Amino acid sequence: MSKPLPKTKARTPEQLSRQLLERIHDRSAVVGIVGLGYVGLPFAVDKARAGFRVIGIEKDARRCASLNRGENYVPTVKDIELRELTNKGRLTAYPDYSYVPDIDILVITVPTPITRGLTPDLQDIKDATGEIAKFLRPGQLICLESTTFPGTTAELVRPILEAGGLRAERDFFLGYSPERLDPGNRDYEPRSIPRVVSGVGDLSLELISTFHAQTVDTLVPVSSTQAAELVKLFENTFRAVNLALVNEFARLCDRLDLNVWEILDAAFTKPYGIMPFYPGPGVGGHCTPVDPHYLEWKAKELNFYTQFIDLAGRINRGMPAFVLQKALRILIHNEVLPAKAKVLVLGVAYKKDIPDCRNSPAVEVIQLLQDEGVSVKYHDPHVSDFHEGQAHLKGEPFLTPELIKSQDLVIIVTDHSAVDYGWVVEHAKAVLDTRNATRGVSSKIEKIHLL
Repeated sequence: MSKPLPKTKARTPEQLSRQLLERIHDRSAVVGIVGLGYVGLPFAVDKARAGFRVIGIEKDARRCASLNRGENYVPTVKDIELRELTNKGRLTAYPDYSYVPDIDILVITVPTPITRGLTPDLQDIKDATGEIAKFLRPGQLICLESTTFPGTTAELVRPILEAGGLRAERDFFLGYSPERLDPGNRDYEPRSIPRVVSGVGDLSLELISTFHAQTVDTLVPVSSTQAAELVKLFENTFRAVNLALVNEFARLCDRLDLNVWEILDAAFTKPYGIMPFYPGPGVGGHCTPVDPHYLEWKAKELNFYTQFIDLAGRINRGMPAFVLQKALRILIHNEVLPAKAKVLVLGVAYKKDIPDCRNSPAVEVIQLLQDEGVSVKYHDPHVSDFHEGQAHLKGEPFLTPELIKSQDLVIIVTDHSAVDYGWVVEHAKAVLDTRNATRGVSSKIEKIHLL
């Protein structure tokens, strides 16, 4: 364990705050990141690159060992940068909380999933906060970043931290600042994405703002942690609702025998009052399919029913079944019985050009096909083994003409850039394109069936 921080005589909240502000400005503050996953590790690298010493706390000991060897496991982090930071000792990871007393700023980035009943699961936040509370000392700043419902920071995290006698805004500082990562999106650097910040009081807000100002160009302070928590939920609910609209529109176009992609492309040429959203086989990832349910759950506590959000969730969750219906239609039209059919799924990640399969619609598409007796194979240039939910498959390593020709149907679930879709159409018997990946294909288009 490193040497403990020198004891300070500062006792007033203002003195504690001023001392930490100085350490933030001169980069001598030690930053702790609890949870080194898809959010936590990029954040840790960002802060270490800015000159802070970063200590990661990750309960998965294998991840800690990999990180300390400079081995990367998150695609949005650059391998060479991670190795350089770990080799210099700027970034280290441990599977326990024993270093918390040495840390000035603790950022909680643990997962916040939903249960099978679509209710929030905050166990990881409770566990992380409880462990921090055991080692909490005066002068520390705690910042929650995990997506959650309004009231979590003030009504759950704060009481756990204060159970030992220390008080927020008097002895330690507390706030909420939601992450805004968009994996695979190279148009925005982390520094250029405005950062929403909040605190349980003015001192906490100033500290959190100053901390994030070291690595972010624009700060958006809001009045309370509850407001910041709701900002994050609204952002992802906005996306979920608009995706539901175009997903339902796609199903209507299917009934009308019209090309939904053509219609949307034309509609989105309007320069005002509209923004592009496109349909797909379902909604995946760690935010959009999850976060609206946090908002729904909180609303029900207040005897308020979010009918619009509930409907959007049901539409989006129904898209894999719609993909199945179209697939079966194509097979039957081609005189292939589902029980004897062979289907190749192209892409199982939830988003193009990344290896992340969390909540991917491919999970349910594959399961539904298998339930109909269909023999399913998949190819994904970014995912060699697919173990999500009940779907356990080993990917086909090479996309060969022989593989494609042997299948009765190819379903494009994720439109990775590395795949030549014109070449796929040339060799396939039939293609169900759920992403409009075949947009530029001009030959043998009679084989293509759009969502």
